[in-house]
Amino acid sequence: MGLAMILVASGLLMLARYAVSPARTRRTWLVALVATELGYLWAVLAGGLAFWAASRLGEVGYSAYELILFIGAVGLALGAAAWFLRPVLSAACLAGWAEAELRAVFGGPEAGSLWSWPRLLIGRMRAHQVAIETHEVAGLAVDFYRPAGVVAAAGAPCVVLVHGGGWDSGDRTQLAALNHWLAVRGVAVAALSYRLAPAYRWPAQREDVRAGVAWVRTNAATLGVDPARLTLLGRSAGAQIVTAAAYGESLPGVRAVVALYGCFDLEFVWSIRSDKDALNSDKLLRQFLGGPPEGERLELFRSGSAEKLAHAGAPPTLIIHGVLDELVWCRHSERLAGALARVGVPHVFLRLPWATHAGEAHLHGPSGQLISSAVLRVARGG
Repeated sequence: MGLAMILVASGLLMLARYAVSPARTRRTWLVALVATELGYLWAVLAGGLAFWAASRLGEVGYSAYELILFIGAVGLALGAAAWFLRPVLSAACLAGWAEAELRAVFGGPEAGSLWSWPRLLIGRMRAHQVAIETHEVAGLAVDFYRPAGVVAAAGAPCVVLVHGGGWDSGDRTQLAALNHWLAVRGVAVAALSYRLAPAYRWPAQREDVRAGVAWVRTNAATLGVDPARLTLLGRSAGAQIVTAAAYGESLPGVRAVVALYGCFDLEFVWSIRSDKDALNSDKLLRQFLGGPPEGERLELFRSGSAEKLAHAGAPPTLIIHGVLDELVWCRHSERLAGALARVGVPHVFLRLPWATHAGEAHLHGPSGQLISSAVLRVARGG
């Protein structure tokens, strides 16, 4: 029994390590998502194992070897529980600072903490959905989530959402849970599907975002949205697209940008690309841009690089990135935040110390709560 306990405790500790150290491969990234965003549930299991192993110590009839195994299992299980709890404890501590920063940059009334302990357990049980309307815009599909409740005469704020997927995959359904969550709280969402590489290279994706924004504004009255209160939100590849679109030109009605774990200097990305990393970034960049940043392509790279396009008139920006993200390094967001600071663009950079890529996959977990609540604050801002 002691051996079985210590093996289970060791397995839990190996899983829990992803809450404090990065996952290096695509397969372990998925494991890391489970370990971090559902860590509070794993902590209950680890704590129960520690209690059970500790209770064996007071019984008679066990050999010294078995007692040592029980003690080892207690230590390993407690260590795993502590690591599993890191995400939720960090999120709870970070929420107050983030709320104050968001209010200072994006305005809006004081709305309480971004964090809710009850939501961890009952958020999914209380999930509600709104009707989805699918429209065709410039030959591409847009899912519109009409906000629930009574909408003011001026219209609801609207999030124009652009999906991720390495520029060659993904579609508008990627963040459906977040879209429903926002719409139930009075924020409309227009989720776009853009043209994918390699069939379509940059800047086709920028043109698709431009068309999507124009469609929302043109049909604002019918959609029940305020055409002057649009927020562009992109995740991963979508974050590169929306920031480049918003900084590279003036998009009427776009008053804020949210960038989730993206890359923002394509020349820098090219310099660190590899065909052996988790995403095969060499292949993705060649598909998206056609080759190295040379000759005529140099301007193409720069037109897609928000870090180089940042200027004083760019929209206020919320940047969110997990420190443990190995698919897209947090360094990309750090560099963008530095560029925005240099030119005086109001922004909030929210680092999630425990998080890996796509942490909002569990909408009510530590990353999901902070991301969804922060997006809601930005969209509702003054």
